[in-house]
Amino acid sequence: MREAILQEIEAYDTIIIHRHVRPDPDAYGSQGGLAELIAYNYPDKSVYTVGEEDSTLRFLREMDHIPDGLYEGALVIVTDTANTERVCDNRYDRGARLVKIDHHPNEDPYGDVLWVDTTASSASEMIVDLYHYGKQKKGWKLNEEAARLLYGGIVGDTGRFLYPSTTEKTFQFAGELIQFPFSRTELYDGMYKIPLKLARLQGYVLQHISYSAEGAAQVRIPMSLLEEFEVDAKEASQLVSMLGSIEGILCWVFFIEEEDQIRVRFRSKGPVINVLAKKYRGGGHPLAAGASIHTWEEADDVYDELEKVAASHAVQ
Repeated sequence: MREAILQEIEAYDTIIIHRHVRPDPDAYGSQGGLAELIAYNYPDKSVYTVGEEDSTLRFLREMDHIPDGLYEGALVIVTDTANTERVCDNRYDRGARLVKIDHHPNEDPYGDVLWVDTTASSASEMIVDLYHYGKQKKGWKLNEEAARLLYGGIVGDTGRFLYPSTTEKTFQFAGELIQFPFSRTELYDGMYKIPLKLARLQGYVLQHISYSAEGAAQVRIPMSLLEEFEVDAKEASQLVSMLGSIEGILCWVFFIEEEDQIRVRFRSKGPVINVLAKKYRGGGHPLAAGASIHTWEEADDVYDELEKVAASHAVQ
């Protein structure tokens, strides 16, 4: 598939790169890193990155704002996005050809060319892999900005190399990327600093965890709590991974209320939880997934099922 993608890139003069809504560092890193890689090696091509701006990730890259007409005859690439419902900017299907590059389970095989690798730690790792292939076949080179973005994406999706998805290949690629002189300190500061209001919510969360003897845990953040701490739902979602270091918790769920739904964020240190996410209009990785519900009664059902998942894992 890397050869097929390389041929697509070489065949088009205009390339537009999308990623998923509610972006994280890997979404920005893979999207922006690929754009930098193509533009650096093919300076005569016009390369754009599109999608809704995220103020917390603007330090990584600013998005381009382009007219609809640019899609005519263009190659469109979507990175780090499992299904079409989550593609940010619904113009993704207006180009001449569509390429999907992703590391989530391929349950929505959209696009003319698909490269899905669920063994990769991140979509950014896949872009580094593509760079290696391009280097071998076409003499591609990597620049500092591409390295910074791709390293940030890998760090973000591996939880600073702590998640089980981190492999020897991940470390090898990361080691290559840090040979470039970008500031890792500035990158980490941008990725992990939080405002005081969010730190206060973090303290509240730690005091209000519900958990079971089997190792399941939940946190409920209604809109009234968001208003009290002056935090929005997206900011609150940054806290989801914080329970991973607590002894005895195997899997957990954050319920974060928005105006039209309740976001469900699953994380796990062993039990597979994306199957449960699928039951509630969601999906994702085996150990990190999301879903959407509409009532707190439904949240009760979700947590009941998560407790069963934890209990089943505990007796294995």
